[in-house]
Formats: sequence, C-alpha cells, structure tokens
Amino acid sequence: MSDQTEKYVLAFDLSTSGAKAALVSVTGKVLATEFEPDTLNLLPDGGVEQDPALWWQRIKDTSGRLIARRLVPVNDIMAISCTGQWSGTVALDRNGNHLANAMIWLDCRGAPYVKKITDGWPKIQGYGLAKLIKWARLTGGIPTHGGKDAIANILYIKNVKPELYQNTYKFLEPKDFINYKFTGKFAASYDSITLHWVTDNRRIANVVYDRDLIRMSTIDPAKLPELKRSVDILGLIRPEVADEIGLSRQVCVVAGSPDVQSAAIGAGAVKDYKANMYIGTSSWLTCHVPFKKLDLRHNIASLPSAIPDKYLVTNEQESAGACLNYLRDNIFCRDGQSRHNEHPDAMAEFNQLAQGVPPGSHKLIFTPWLHGERTPVEDSSLRACFFNQSLQTTKADMIRAVFEGVAYNSRWLLECMDGFIKRPMDNINAIGGGASSALWCQIFADVMNRTIHQVKDPIWANLRGAAFIAAVGMEWMSFDEVPKRVHIAATYTPKSANRDIYDKLYKAFRKIHTRNKSIYADLNQE
Repeated sequence: MSDQTEKYVLAFDLSTSGAKAALVSVTGKVLATEFEPDTLNLLPDGGVEQDPALWWQRIKDTSGRLIARRLVPVNDIMAISCTGQWSGTVALDRNGNHLANAMIWLDCRGAPYVKKITDGWPKIQGYGLAKLIKWARLTGGIPTHGGKDAIANILYIKNVKPELYQNTYKFLEPKDFINYKFTGKFAASYDSITLHWVTDNRRIANVVYDRDLIRMSTIDPAKLPELKRSVDILGLIRPEVADEIGLSRQVCVVAGSPDVQSAAIGAGAVKDYKANMYIGTSSWLTCHVPFKKLDLRHNIASLPSAIPDKYLVTNEQESAGACLNYLRDNIFCRDGQSRHNEHPDAMAEFNQLAQGVPPGSHKLIFTPWLHGERTPVEDSSLRACFFNQSLQTTKADMIRAVFEGVAYNSRWLLECMDGFIKRPMDNINAIGGGASSALWCQIFADVMNRTIHQVKDPIWANLRGAAFIAAVGMEWMSFDEVPKRVHIAATYTPKSANRDIYDKLYKAFRKIHTRNKSIYADLNQE
C-alpha cells in the first residue's frame, strides 16, 4: 500500500445550498473543490423539499469535474465519504428509485402526527409521561413537537400520502441516499438514524433498533435501513458509477456521518468537552461528552457521534447564514433581480459595510427566526424582525444587526449548553462559511464573551471531517490524531469595551422573544 501522502478521499457535502465535492488528503489538506448550487421548494403548508435526482446529478457532476483535473493519480483516490444535511427523508422503491421529492430538515408538516404518537397522560411539556421516560431512557431524546425530525416526515407521508408510504421500500436520510447511489446498499449510520427516534442508544458502540420504540412510532420496521457505524465500509463503488465519473472500481465507500457530526470532526473537536461552533445556513454548538443526557426544555441532547464510542451534544438554531442570504436576495437585490449572479460579492460588501457600524448597530436588534427555531427553544411559529428601527437606521446598521442577532441567539444557546455540560464552554473552534468572516468571529467573541478560534479554511470543515471519518474507517489513522491535523488561522478574544452594550442588547433580545412569542403563535400556527 502507498504511504499516507498518496492516499486521498473523495468527500462530499450535500448541504442545503448545494453539493460540494473535494479531494482531501489523509493529512486533512483540501486539494481542490467543486460546487453545484441547489434551491429550495417552499410549499405553503410548511413543506420544504428538494429533488433527490438533482442531488445525485450534482454529486456526479462535481466529482467528475474534480477527477478530470488529474490532481493526483486516480488510483490514489481510495475512499468515498459523504456528509450533508440531516433529518431529511427520501422515499425509495425496492429498486432504489426515489418516489417523490425529499422532505428536508426545514419541513414541519409532520408536527401534528408527532404530537399524536407522543401524547399521553399525565403530561410533561406536552409529552405523555410514560412515553417521555421510555424515549429518553433509550434514545437520549424524544421526537420534537416542531415536526422537523425525520420521524415526522415519515409520519406525514404515512398519514397524508398513504399510497406513497405503501409503495416505499426504504426511507433514507440524504447522505444515506447518496451512499445507496454509490453502492446499492440500503443502510444508515448510527448517527444519521438518530432523529427517527427508534434506536436504543444506551450502548453507544452498538446502536440497535428497539421493538417498543418502533411500535410507539407506528412506523413499519421493514421500511427502515440496516444500521452501520459511521466508520464502517459499506462496500465498493458500483462499477458503472466508477466508470461514469472516472474512478477506480476498487474505491471503498464509507458509511459517513451527517453534517453536525462530521463538522465536529473537521473542527478538530474530538476530545470530550472541546467546543465547536458551525456557522453556515444554520448554526450549532456541539461538543463530545462521556454521558447520555436530555434537556427537554431547551431541546438539547447527547446523541450518537461519528466516533463509535462517544456521544455528541447535539443542537441547532435554524437560521444563521440564511439570514444574510435573505437580506441579500430579498431586501437589497436590485430591481427584484436575483440572487447569486446579481450579487457575487455581496458577502464581502456586507462585511465591509458592517465594519463601519459601531457595536450594537445603534441599538437595532435583529431576531434570526426566519423559519422558526429548534434550539434553545423549539417553536416553529417564531419569525424574524428588525426591532427598534428609526428614520436614522441605515443599510449598514441592518447588516451588522443581522450578524449580531445570530450571535445573540448563539449566546442564548451557549448559556443552556454551559448548564448541560456543567462547565463553561470556552475556546470554541469556529467553522463553516460564516466563520470565514473575521468581523463575525469577533462579534461572536464579544457577544458570547468567549474566545473564538477560527479554523483554517473553515468552509471546508465538513468535507475535512468526512475525509477523516473515511481515513479512520480505512485504518489509515485514529480519531486521536485529528486535532494535530486541524490548524487555527486566527484567535478572537472578547473586547471588554463592548461588554456593556452587548449585555444590554442581549437582555432586550430575550425580552423580545418572551413578550412576543404568543403573538407569533397567534399569527403563524394553523
């Protein structure tokens, strides 16, 4: 076998915004990338869908272009690993053909059906007590009433589209669907299956389906895939796919992990309590922990990690970079013209404009709840707003307020995370496209009053994490070696001069939620 410098992983990140492919060395160096954008199909009843056929075509197109560049000998590309958006659902027939668009993590149409299967008496926070105890004891969590878990998608299909449900052979998560296309194997990883809420996670190195949980879920167990560890090799690439994109037929496909779990690996946050913050379309704070635990009030749980013997504290706020994209595409676009082509340098312009605004944005506050919220409160009815605008409010004020609003929400989550792990969550490794902004990293440090470490090339952390997972699966390295292969580009410490203004505005941010949540519920709940 060739030495480490000659081993490469073809890694994929199937994000909400599009498909990314990268050629990554075992040392974590991203040699080159290709990207194809995607769009959302927003439906009036809370549905959010994407086309799995386009996912697969974009995966093939990006990988084909990457391989055609001949950056390394093709035989040195030995493994494939996919990460991507989590808590989505693809319905497949027995031959692996998708039967409908995929319901993705933003879709909330299944909420009424989740509430039905988790109902009971007596109740605690809307859950039947006996069911809550059972779910929490076995899984570490419970299906969320916001309806954005994979189990909610399946229940929606079962109740609203019974013919589709009947014709479905297997339901797969997005990255598991891509793995099927590569291998022909209907399989899920221990971590990707978690939000189906039908697995016993108490023995973290050997996650299994639980008969009672499946019965409580009302899902047909025959429609669920085989379970694998994230580091397990599913098999060789299908010969026809290898030939089409220009790979060797001996390439191994590793089960891989969803984006939340792979991001922690790519950020170098593999040791217990090492903090990681992802800033992308959505955002999350995570760390590995040695225990299984649930904070139902704040929707935080420790769930299976990509590392076979560890739990990952898992949470997510729905909208982060999505707020800037919304600003770009729907408020500041010229003459209603769209989107990426119209504003190719919009984010650079946003950073420049926001840099000229003092901390606190002249006391303008933005709430980043464009599509409800998942944590630290679960409430699909919440919506975004600019609070405290005046005739003096400028475009630059609004831009900086968006940066700060996402950070306020992250501080709220951080306070809950501190309580969950029983220690301050500091020295946070920041990754994702948003972490490319020095301004935003400093705002996070100031608002959260914590040190932020900007990981080098933060936008590729998910892909790097996917590659590390494959490298461990191929027995080229161990997870203990990951931190030394992840490099820090810059460190941002809190500025004491900004403490008073951010403390004041954060308190106001929390009051905006408390005093208006009932209004949002009246306006936006069906």
